[in-house]
Amino acid sequence: MIVRYLTGDPKRLAARASRIIDGEPALVVTDVVLAETAFVLSSVYGVPRRAVVDGLVELLQKRNLTAFRLDKGAVIQGLLLCRPSNRVSFADAMVWAAARSSGAEAVYSFDERFPTGGIAIRRDRP
Repeated sequence: MIVRYLTGDPKRLAARASRIIDGEPALVVTDVVLAETAFVLSSVYGVPRRAVVDGLVELLQKRNLTAFRLDKGAVIQGLLLCRPSNRVSFADAMVWAAARSSGAEAVYSFDERFPTGGIAIRRDRP
């Protein structure tokens, strides 16, 4: 639904998505949906990374939309970590947002590209 909303494609489904998303009901979006939407927009539709981030941030700023079990501000910050380059994946940004939302002090990852953004990254090095 979010891909249809952001792309306007196909028009019939985009119009239905707009009626729901721009309507009054309280809506909840998961981190998985956001990461998948970002993947589809960038890989299938060829939307530039900055535009993907900007579109998702604008979506999240809607008053009727909340992030499921995550702080909306942390999700937006996580997405903004993706904006400058391909260094941070959208999935990693959502893991980062979940860590921030839960108050975790560290994330354990072997991924050298995992975003720090104020969270300690613990890597077990041989």
